[in-house]
Amino acid sequence: MANHLLSLLLFTPLAVAVVLLIIPSSQRLIHRIGIIVATGLQLTIAIAIYFQFAPNKSTSLTNNAYYNLQLIERFDWISLNLGNLGHLSIDYFVAVDGVSLPLVILAALILLIAAISSWTIKQHVKGYALLFLLLSSSVVGCFIALDFFLFYLFFEFMLLPMYFLIGIWGGERREYASIKFFLYTLTGSIFILIAMIGLYLSVIDPVATGEMSGLIGNHPSAVEIDYVQDQLRDGKIAGQDLVRTFDMVAMTDTRNYLPNSTLAVEGAQWGNFPLRWLAFWALLLGFVIKLPSVPLHTWLPDAHVEAPTAISVVLAGLLLKIGGYGIFRTAYSMFPEAALQFAWWIGFLGVISILFAAFNALAMRDLKKMIAYSSVSHMGFVLLGFASLTSEGVSGGLYQMFSHGLISPLLFLLAGVLYDRTHNRMIAHYGGLTQKMPYFTVLVIVGFFASLGLPGFSGFIAEVLTLLGAFNSATVNKLLPRWMAVFAALGLILSAGYYLWTLQRMFFGKYYVREESWNEKLVDLSWREYVMLVPLAVATLVFGIAPSLFLDVVGESVRHWTEYMNGQGVLYLEQMMNR
Repeated sequence: MANHLLSLLLFTPLAVAVVLLIIPSSQRLIHRIGIIVATGLQLTIAIAIYFQFAPNKSTSLTNNAYYNLQLIERFDWISLNLGNLGHLSIDYFVAVDGVSLPLVILAALILLIAAISSWTIKQHVKGYALLFLLLSSSVVGCFIALDFFLFYLFFEFMLLPMYFLIGIWGGERREYASIKFFLYTLTGSIFILIAMIGLYLSVIDPVATGEMSGLIGNHPSAVEIDYVQDQLRDGKIAGQDLVRTFDMVAMTDTRNYLPNSTLAVEGAQWGNFPLRWLAFWALLLGFVIKLPSVPLHTWLPDAHVEAPTAISVVLAGLLLKIGGYGIFRTAYSMFPEAALQFAWWIGFLGVISILFAAFNALAMRDLKKMIAYSSVSHMGFVLLGFASLTSEGVSGGLYQMFSHGLISPLLFLLAGVLYDRTHNRMIAHYGGLTQKMPYFTVLVIVGFFASLGLPGFSGFIAEVLTLLGAFNSATVNKLLPRWMAVFAALGLILSAGYYLWTLQRMFFGKYYVREESWNEKLVDLSWREYVMLVPLAVATLVFGIAPSLFLDVVGESVRHWTEYMNGQGVLYLEQMMNR
């Protein structure tokens, strides 16, 4: 059973969806309970995976970006003989490492909380439940898939349920928001697809190719794999024996690239611009849209405002993180020399996102829209941390993804509490709410202070590590100037401004609501709302006080990855310059 935990995690929601499919639509209670049971099982399995994982166990070969892949499940899924062109191989390949494991646990927790939040859905409950379960499997699949084709499949599967979940169960402008979300995400997917095809045409599976050509047997050693890669480099392997692959691990080792292929280090150029760098930018743009970053962020506020609360929770807590995870796993890991070459521009983009979105948040009068722009601002720290390519900066970027995955769902749930009672989100329409809803106010204070980076909360650790990494980059690898860290720190001041301004306007001072009819509706939290909100509030405190719970898991993976990025990236740049 332990060998198939990841498959259980992946397919449990789909299995429940099949059961719910045959249950009549009139049985709304069963459908509501069904998605809670499915996501509850997912969280249970994710916790079991955590206890199976050994953070310091190395499974890496020398020249790839992965350190401690564990719970590996792999078998042939699609195979096709291409004649003289070799063989096409697509695998069911899933695993976790120190980077993906925290995000898997985060996904399971947020999906369960979103399922509980979905209890208030009243129309088309069966359709909602089925789409939610499809979304649940797709999100988890993105974090564990290590075959690029499989990853892309899960990435695309998220698009369809999100489109309908916003377009059917959203607010007044739901059609506009869902179409805008669909078009932006689809555009990003096309960029990713183009790069993926280029990688497929360039990369072979050294183990399968060695077996096909008779160079090695089953369970080869690292020395035998090196021999196959040497034979590939020297052009001594026949074309019909090449096994082309979507293996994301193989794609991070340029010794697996066909000599002079499209995306080989010595491969083709467009003018003086290597096609590898074009592929890097295609992947980066595709995932930056999902992150999102300025100027490709405008779909997010509309999607958040119009989406039902539960879907806003998944969108902010998980879908944005897939954007950051995709940048880490594909653009950076597969093209380290491009990450070094364009580090300044990526760091600059992160700083612009931090400041531009923070100023927009200051101008917002809609509570949910303000939180949405704060999400864009905080995701800028992810780009800045990755751009630094220092252990502190990358750890901070990953921690920001995890921390924001706890804090932003808390904030959107709190906004949903008000909207469920009054169907109004305007900040100016409330005042002195602490008098009517004291426990709600306490959780709002926790959420706001966690998001603005108050010491003691997880957001503080993430942002400090990111700023340290960005500042030290000028000394460690000379990629980012120190002024970027200084300007990024201004984002913390701006976030304190819009959160404290909102807190003062809505919760303190004289009690005021725009409509008298709201007085009876503004009651404090229900038991269901406590169940959703308290775990997230506690988690932000726990991970702020004990960040080692996260950093001990990702630490060795990040150390290996930054060494790979700075070492192999410099090597590839030298090879390009000397050809």
